[in-house]
Amino acid sequence: MADKDRDGPVLIELEGDAPSPAEAPPVPDLAEAETPRGQAMATAAALAARRPSRLARWFWQLLLALLGTIVSLAAWNYATALIAANPLLGWAVTALIVAFVVVALAIAVKELAAFARLSRIDALHHAAAEARAAEDLMAARKVVDGLTRMYSGREDTRWGRQTLKDRQGDVFDAGAALDLAERSLLAPLDQAASREVEAAARQVATITALVPLALADVVGALTANLRMIRRIAEIYGGRSGTLGAWRLTRAVMSHLVATGAVAVGDDMLEPVLGGGLLGKLSRRFGEGLVNGALTARVGVAAMEVCRPLPFIAEKRPTARAIVRRALAGLFQSDG
Repeated sequence: MADKDRDGPVLIELEGDAPSPAEAPPVPDLAEAETPRGQAMATAAALAARRPSRLARWFWQLLLALLGTIVSLAAWNYATALIAANPLLGWAVTALIVAFVVVALAIAVKELAAFARLSRIDALHHAAAEARAAEDLMAARKVVDGLTRMYSGREDTRWGRQTLKDRQGDVFDAGAALDLAERSLLAPLDQAASREVEAAARQVATITALVPLALADVVGALTANLRMIRRIAEIYGGRSGTLGAWRLTRAVMSHLVATGAVAVGDDMLEPVLGGGLLGKLSRRFGEGLVNGALTARVGVAAMEVCRPLPFIAEKRPTARAIVRRALAGLFQSDG
């Protein structure tokens, strides 16, 4: 009898009032927790938009100046000592040093020219906005002339420049003159830039979905976005150098972070791919789609920054339409 009592349930009486089920914490929503949020693109945007502190800038500037001085003095002392010991070999090394300095100066000049081109595009953008607001025909024609000169050496704008030349004399309104220039010169460039954005969105989505290594998706997303922004700048005539491309990328990413445009989820992808489809995908694949959508937003922002005229006559491309063209084909069924 005692063994049967020992095998039965054991009741433990608690002191005080027992906790109520209403006080229990809510059960976490696993579906919401697993919703892809594009963490790789958000991290890449934060890294690109981050500005170093003034103390950090001073540190790196002084460090580069110090290292440059040390390397220059060491190279000079080495060359002079080698000339004294072996004149033929010493002068050969000196020629190599001079050639290196010439190449470094050429790179510096190229970077300065890239900054000048970006500044010229920015100046045309602001001048066009002011001429349209003031309805100043002369100012608008100056902007159009500046655009024509900027694209004068490009074969892909030859037809647009000829159309603009034939019809410019018939336009006597500032807005109409700018609209004509936008349709004639920039419409083909907009299509080329949109294709670059679509390609970058597909690349980022593929990298995120297929590469499971830690931080690999962040590096891949940042690299693809840097290349995309640089290509967009080249399409619109910026041809930014390395430093110019990084500065342009930081400006685009800072704008996106400030406006909260690096946060996107089902609200953007479901109208493109079909309602509820994102929830049926694996988390990794869903992250790839979200990162591709965020890349499309970065591309649209880069087009607005690099374009010498604001979108007025031509319709501004939307990230949703770019995502539809770039990613929707991945889910088309044969039936």
